[in-house]
Amino acid sequence: MNLTLITGGARAGKSTFAERLARESGGLSDVWYVATAEAGDTDMAARITAHRAKRPPDWSTLETPRHVAASLASFRAAPARVILVDCLTMLVSNVLLSQPEAAGFEVIWEAVEREVDGLLDFVKANQTLVIVVTNEVGSGVVPATRLGCIYRDLLGRANMKLAAAATDVYLVVAGIPIVVKSDTAQRQGAIA
Repeated sequence: MNLTLITGGARAGKSTFAERLARESGGLSDVWYVATAEAGDTDMAARITAHRAKRPPDWSTLETPRHVAASLASFRAAPARVILVDCLTMLVSNVLLSQPEAAGFEVIWEAVEREVDGLLDFVKANQTLVIVVTNEVGSGVVPATRLGCIYRDLLGRANMKLAAAATDVYLVVAGIPIVVKSDTAQRQGAIA
């Protein structure tokens, strides 16, 4: 499987590292950037604007808050060598918030798992390197709300599922990527 997962805390440099990997692997024109964030408030709108501005203009951008695999399958840009999904954190949040308030955890997990499985199926069916950015939300304070706890647990499960399938996994701390898993390096005889 040609999947790289990049995780870490908020503002740790995950997206910057992911974009560097995408540039190194796909060049300037062979990258699709999949943005999952929605501008729900002025802070998020400003973040989205900043992300758009720093992205190379030759990259094709697909903005899709949910149904990432289906959106990728119908995207009409030239085929890419690299697809960068930024980020799973927002995708899981979007799925969670789209569910009825009374939905139980397992029902919501099924919706999240459909997204994750769809992405994994897309990766298996294509020769494209897919880089997924996500957050480690379970390393900090226990969320104060029920919704926060559900979100942490959903994202934790989604992260574990993608990490198990990924060829390479990086943890970014203070802008420094740390190799957590590297099947690529092991196949090439390198020490990870």
